[in-house]
Amino acid sequence: MPKLKDTYPLYLNNKAQQPNTDLAVTDKYSGEIAFRTALATPEIIDAAIAGAVRATEPMARLASFERKAVLEHCVARFEERAEELAYSLCVEAGKPIGDAEGEVDRLIDTFRIAAEESVRLGGEVMPLDISPRAAGYQSIWKRVPVGPCSFISPFNFPLNLAAHKIAPAIAVGCPFVLKPASKTPLGALIIGEVLAETDLPEGAFSILPASRDGADLFTTDERLKLLSFTGSDTVGWALKARAGKKKVVLELGGNAAVIVDEDADLDDAIERVIKGTYYQSGQSCISVQRILIHAAVYDRFRDMLVERAQSLVVGDPKQRDTFIGPMIDEGEAERLKGWIDEAVANGATLLCGGGRDGQMIEATLLEDVDTAAKIVNEEAFGPVAVLMKFDDFDAALEEVNRSEFGLQAGIFTRDLFKVLDAWDRVECGGICINEVPSFRVDNMPYGGVKNSGLGREGVRFAMEDMTEIRNLVIRRT
Repeated sequence: MPKLKDTYPLYLNNKAQQPNTDLAVTDKYSGEIAFRTALATPEIIDAAIAGAVRATEPMARLASFERKAVLEHCVARFEERAEELAYSLCVEAGKPIGDAEGEVDRLIDTFRIAAEESVRLGGEVMPLDISPRAAGYQSIWKRVPVGPCSFISPFNFPLNLAAHKIAPAIAVGCPFVLKPASKTPLGALIIGEVLAETDLPEGAFSILPASRDGADLFTTDERLKLLSFTGSDTVGWALKARAGKKKVVLELGGNAAVIVDEDADLDDAIERVIKGTYYQSGQSCISVQRILIHAAVYDRFRDMLVERAQSLVVGDPKQRDTFIGPMIDEGEAERLKGWIDEAVANGATLLCGGGRDGQMIEATLLEDVDTAAKIVNEEAFGPVAVLMKFDDFDAALEEVNRSEFGLQAGIFTRDLFKVLDAWDRVECGGICINEVPSFRVDNMPYGGVKNSGLGREGVRFAMEDMTEIRNLVIRRT
């Protein structure tokens, strides 16, 4: 396997700098320090924002083909460094190697989509002569970059969720400052290393690992025109309250439900539900957390789930047969174990799993859980799911909507009328039919409602958030 360096720099105004090695990043499986990175001070963050302001006009002036060339360079370099990138995810995030390779593929997809979209940023000609007073007038509008952007990315997809901010910004010509998660900064820093090979204007990008206390400027500085945050709902809404006049895009938590109806193909559904529940140790905002099963097939599907969950290998993410790796830290594992134990103490049945060894949590399934339990209502963000039985499809939809979150939902059914009814009624940003809510392709609109956020990612939709409409009115007579 590739070897990581002992230390990594931050990127300030396009350039690698090593002012210190203050951030120690651990191998999430062994617990040992894997490498160190530079940690940005408030002075460095201020300098990065000032650089982004200076780069605003040069970035906006870049021709479409120039922005496309930068993104295509990234695609080529990520392909060359794919093994290194996947290994870095194994180490810093504890992501099983198969999932890590999948995330690298998605990183490449995201930059490739952005390269294609960078030359499609158009506008529209509109007639204005809708009444006699506007006879002889017409309008032409276009999209222009919003200006310097602030990005804060999470630990669970260190490459691809950073890419969903960086690639659209380059595609539209916005300079940016990015704070990667301090537990998993390496993926973003490698992206920075690749960007530093390009001819982007000075100040076009800064990638700055920083402590939460030292990163206040990412949110409050008025020179920044957009804040895009991915992370927990508690933190996200608090940041929005302090963001001032800038635009805010929030991709927050979830409590994803999947419905398995009586006509579902259970053999098809089982592998998808298992994958959606336990991939990357359940540490995904669209991980399956609530599994609603029709009474007519409940016993059979429950037994299928238990058998498959018990067969999953928990262990070293660098081993090919590992399906569930460590959670991000021991505190998170302790928190989730407490939620499981609380549910069992209040009458839930533990069908499988429930054990903890340090940062490792077994694949866990529960049934007969009190609907007031944390494991039902809050975001578990770990390898556990709750089974529920239903007789009435309308009641199942109501249970999906009972959550304070609304990111994505999944439904396994062959009934087109139920599909269309759910599309109308389910309060989520996306509904996946004959698929789990954990499904995502990087060009689709992705985001949530309620506590799950504001705005949409997916390259074209993020590009829209990072632009403003500028109208031109012409009087021709």
